[in-house]
Amino acid sequence: MGYRFWRRTKVMPGVTLNWSLGGPSVSVGPRGAKLTFGKRGVRATAGIPGSGFFYTQKLTGGAHHAERRPLRAAPPSPTRDPLDLGFLQKLTTPQDEKDFVAGLKALAAGDEETALQSFSGSPHLADAMFLAGFLALKLDRLDEAESHFEQALALAGDLGALIAKYRMHMVYRMAVTDELVVHILPDREGVLLALVEIMQRDERWHEAEGYLHQLAAVAPDDPIVTLSLVEVMMAEPDAAKATREDVVRRTAEVDNQSTVDAALLLYKGRALRRLDMATAARDALTAGLRRTKDRPEALLHALRYERALAYEDLGQHSRSRQELEKLYAQAPDYEDVAQRLGVGGG
Repeated sequence: MGYRFWRRTKVMPGVTLNWSLGGPSVSVGPRGAKLTFGKRGVRATAGIPGSGFFYTQKLTGGAHHAERRPLRAAPPSPTRDPLDLGFLQKLTTPQDEKDFVAGLKALAAGDEETALQSFSGSPHLADAMFLAGFLALKLDRLDEAESHFEQALALAGDLGALIAKYRMHMVYRMAVTDELVVHILPDREGVLLALVEIMQRDERWHEAEGYLHQLAAVAPDDPIVTLSLVEVMMAEPDAAKATREDVVRRTAEVDNQSTVDAALLLYKGRALRRLDMATAARDALTAGLRRTKDRPEALLHALRYERALAYEDLGQHSRSRQELEKLYAQAPDYEDVAQRLGVGGG
C-alpha cells in the first residue's frame, strides 16, 4: 500500500512508543531526527523542517538478521553523496532528471519554492510529480497539486523508481489527529490518497468518493481508507438510503480500540439514525463513547451530540437534554446545542 498507519504515544521527552500493523517500536531523539528500534531493525529518520517530508535510512535488519548484524549503527560511509552528480553523470543524465536532483537538494535544504519549481519542470517523471504535488498541497495550491498528482497517477508504474535510484527513501507524513499519522509512500495508492485529500478540501465529495472506492478495492479492510470513505459518503445530509446502508455494512464489525474506530462508530451511528434506526444508532454511539482517554475532544463532542439526537428520536427527552447539557458545559458554541437548550441569545 501507498501509506502506513501509525499511532504515537509519548512516553517521556524525546521517547515515543509507536503502534502500527507491523507491531510496536520505540523512537528516541529530538523532533526531526530520531532512531527507531523495532522488530524490523533500526532506522534513522531525519525530517525536513516544515515540509512534511522525511528521509529514512535502515541501519540494521530485523530479528531474522540478529545473529549476523550487531544492533548498532554502522559508522558513516565515506561514499559520495548520491545527489552530487559526477562529470560523466552530468553528461549522460537527461535535463529533467537533473532538475529532479536539483529539487531534491533544494528540498533537503528547506527551500520548498525552489524544490517545487524544479519538480514542476519535469512533468514526465512520476516521482517529480509526486513530490511537486505534496509541496503544492502543503502551500494550499490545490489546482496545481491536483494537476501534479493526476500526472503522477498516469505514470504510476514508475513511481518510486527515481527516488530509489538516488538512494532516497521519501515519505510524506500527513497528520490525521495529534495521535494519528499516515505515512504516504510514492506509489499509486499514495497518490490516490493525496487526491482524496484535495477533493475533500475542495468539497468535491463525489470525486473524492470515486478515488476512495479505488483505494477500498485494493485495501477493503484498511481502517484509514474505510474512515475516509464513510466520511465522504456521509458528507451530504441527504445521502441516499443505499449510501447510508453501505456505511453501516462497512462499519459493521468495528470495535472501539482506537481513535479511528471511534470515528467509524460516529459515522455508523449517524447512518443508522438517518435510516430511522435510533436504538441501533444509540448503541453504536455509546460504544464510541465507551473509551474517552486520548480521544480528540472534537470527536467526543460529535459522538455525544449525535447520541443526544438519537435519544430525542427515541422520545427520551430527558436523556437527550442531559447529553446536551454535558456538551454545553464543555463546548457551549458547538453546533446548535445552545439553541436546543434554550439558552443564549440575550
